[in-house]
Amino acid sequence: MGNTIEKISEMLNEEKWTRAAINSYTIHNFEVLDDLLNNSSKEDLGEIKLLCDEHLTHTKHSIIALYISGVIALKKRLIDDSHLVQLITLFSDNRKWKIVEYLADKVLEYGENMIVLRLLANAYESTGEDEKKYQIWERLVKVDYEEIDIVKLLAERSAAAGDMEQAVIYYKKALYRYITFRNFSQIKDIWDVLIHRIPEEYEFFLQICTKVSTAISQERGNQLLFELFHVYRDQENWNRALEIIKLYLHGDLKSVDARNELIACYREIYKDHSKLEDYISESNLLQSYRNVEDAISYFEKHIALDSGNFVYHKSWGIGRIKSIRGEKVVIDFVSKRAHEMSMKMAVNALTVLDRSHIWVLKSVLTKEKLREKVKEDAAWALRTVIKSYGNSASIRTIKSELVPAVLTKNEWTSWNLAARKILKTNSMFGTNPEKTDEYLVRETPISFEEKTLNTFKSEKGFYQRVRIMREFISNSEPDSTFFEEIYNYFLTIANNFTVINDQVVSSYLVTKRLSRQFSFLPKPSEFKFSEVLTDEATLLQVFQHIDDSDIKRDFLTEVKLSFDNWKELYVRLFPYYLTMYIIDELEVSQEKDAYLNEVFANSYESYREKPETFCWLAKSFSFEQWEKRGIPTEKVLIALLHLLEITFRNISNKKDVVVNRRLNRIIQAVLFEEGALNIYIAAHNQDQVNRIYSLLKDIPDLDPSKKIELKHLIKEQFPDYRFTDEDEKAETISGGLIVTENSYVRKQDELRHILEVEIPENSKEIGAARELGDLRENAEYKAGKERQEMLNFSVGKLKTEIDRAVIFEEDTVDTSKVSFGTTVELVNRHNDTVEVYHIFGPWESEPNKGILSYLSPFGSKLLNRTVAEEFSFTINEHAYSYRVKSITKAPFQQLVD
Repeated sequence: MGNTIEKISEMLNEEKWTRAAINSYTIHNFEVLDDLLNNSSKEDLGEIKLLCDEHLTHTKHSIIALYISGVIALKKRLIDDSHLVQLITLFSDNRKWKIVEYLADKVLEYGENMIVLRLLANAYESTGEDEKKYQIWERLVKVDYEEIDIVKLLAERSAAAGDMEQAVIYYKKALYRYITFRNFSQIKDIWDVLIHRIPEEYEFFLQICTKVSTAISQERGNQLLFELFHVYRDQENWNRALEIIKLYLHGDLKSVDARNELIACYREIYKDHSKLEDYISESNLLQSYRNVEDAISYFEKHIALDSGNFVYHKSWGIGRIKSIRGEKVVIDFVSKRAHEMSMKMAVNALTVLDRSHIWVLKSVLTKEKLREKVKEDAAWALRTVIKSYGNSASIRTIKSELVPAVLTKNEWTSWNLAARKILKTNSMFGTNPEKTDEYLVRETPISFEEKTLNTFKSEKGFYQRVRIMREFISNSEPDSTFFEEIYNYFLTIANNFTVINDQVVSSYLVTKRLSRQFSFLPKPSEFKFSEVLTDEATLLQVFQHIDDSDIKRDFLTEVKLSFDNWKELYVRLFPYYLTMYIIDELEVSQEKDAYLNEVFANSYESYREKPETFCWLAKSFSFEQWEKRGIPTEKVLIALLHLLEITFRNISNKKDVVVNRRLNRIIQAVLFEEGALNIYIAAHNQDQVNRIYSLLKDIPDLDPSKKIELKHLIKEQFPDYRFTDEDEKAETISGGLIVTENSYVRKQDELRHILEVEIPENSKEIGAARELGDLRENAEYKAGKERQEMLNFSVGKLKTEIDRAVIFEEDTVDTSKVSFGTTVELVNRHNDTVEVYHIFGPWESEPNKGILSYLSPFGSKLLNRTVAEEFSFTINEHAYSYRVKSITKAPFQQLVD
């Protein structure tokens, strides 16, 4: 590879930088350089980059050096891509558009870059490739949150093409950005488009008015609000228009025009009310001296009282206004007919109820009719109860209204499941952002942004909230009111230095990264780790409790920047972040061997206390690499075998079952599937192999076939080897699991039934249980998840066994000795009785019927015995002594079919 370095050095020395040289460059020149780099080793790439960087200190426009240094930086995932950006700019200035495209594509393979995207878009504009230019613009506006004009152009282009859905998305994006930059004239232009395109998005427009009032001025917010009012007024949507004009008056109490519009709305809404003009006059709505909000309150309290309306009184319950005569109101209550009260008392004592209020329905409908309606249409029932409570009600409130007045307790149980599913999946229902345990009815379907914010608010776990925030950014724009609330949650925690814990540090790291990525977001207060994490114990404790890998990575970056002894700290932190990142960082540091040796030594010395660390390293690094770090292969194997035995024991004792099963699988994969034991046996002497085998054979729960396979390997390597645990007879059974054809079919059927019947049924049960609510206190959900784990474990075990199975051909039974498929008669030499055994495999084994597995302790002692042979053995301190009387072919059909 030294030739590559020399070749590049020569090219750098021969390079002459002139404008003519730039104009003569083609893509082929860069492809030649790519070939050189692709044929270089990792170590050589480091040297080549140093060579090019040094060359650029005195020849800053070297095309070769800029390209090679930039490409190597990309390959190494370094943050600095300035050399390639400089190179693209150079060719853009010289209008070499094909080369600009080639270089830009290379940079963008590794991630979006705002400068490069702009240069590429400019190239396409210069060559008249408008479609490609717009595609690049679409990518640019997703990463450049200060770019606004292009967003507006994209919106106008989509609108011109008839794609109003996409146009609205871009218009909204541009609107939020113009608000951030307080450009009211552009805000007004887009506002005028949207209020006529999507007038139904009422909540969105109110949100924009609020943002404009906050970011620019109350006057500007009201200006937009008044225009919105006119849209709904012109549509004769009087209730909506009324809501808007009341909001407007809240910000401008003295507006005469707004008062007149308010009265016009009231006259349309209550045009059939007998006392409409009286109440307008009495409330002084038209008089400027009267506080408008007080006037509105007086008017609405009185106008609600009208003949035929339903009311509620705390003592007499539900009633209906029979008539209003002057200052007298006559109400028919269930228990008090034709009751009279003064208008003043009625205004204060009565609550007017809508005809669809649940209390009204319970008073006017029979219980049977209402129950039928509630059971038949759960969505209707939910809307009814929720709206009856001011459009916000919890499940507990809904239950209190329906049980037992409408539904029995048993009926509620099944109805509740269906209702919860509707509340979760029906976009016309949402969660109250102020009270996350309560639901509300929506006039328009809930958006992804609002739904995500509601999920964020209802989530109690800090790190789950971090993941929800990332989901928001992945699927929506962060320059929105919804994301602002999410971001401020973390910012508030980040700026609280009174207590330093994992959540404070994590919030600081999250907001620091996001504020760098999105310049419009406020930055957290800066602090150095070395100033707040003043002792190693605190640093370790904080890091250990961080439950997010991305935050841990940022934490490590801060440690490196803040502490001179960062390498020692990385060694201590490694057990809590088992990835190659720390290893790679130590690998490129000075004195790397000392620190890496410490990582391996620590993991070996504490393998019992921290088995995850040891197993991760054992899985990730070869014996040769362990030896290089000062840990002999034999010690690694002994530790793995010890952990294998411990994990089997813990699984049997139901102790941390999930963790121990995972560790057990890793260890078995290293020892058997990846061939660690095979490699060891081939490279070491008989005494060393014997020490390892003596440990392995004493692990009772290990699959016997694995022990047998290992015996064969040892026998092949050391033909004279004598096993101490039993005679060599068992070695005639080759690797794999011997089974009958029918057993093989049954196991396949069992696997298919679990995959196609049991797992889908269990998944449905988990889904139904999830609908019940809080998963942390949901017994049905936990039981379902436990069964899911058991089924998955059974599937893995069955697949492994089936993969290893070898079907035995019935016509190959060898009756010259005890073997698979034979029946053996034995004379018990202790009492002279005859015992009969049939030798098959573990899948066919039924000891109570005399069918033994050839892998069982007793069955393996019989293998390879011949007629008239006498033999003795001991199992679990019990002595056996037999003489073989006869060996015949076992009745397959009768015994195992």
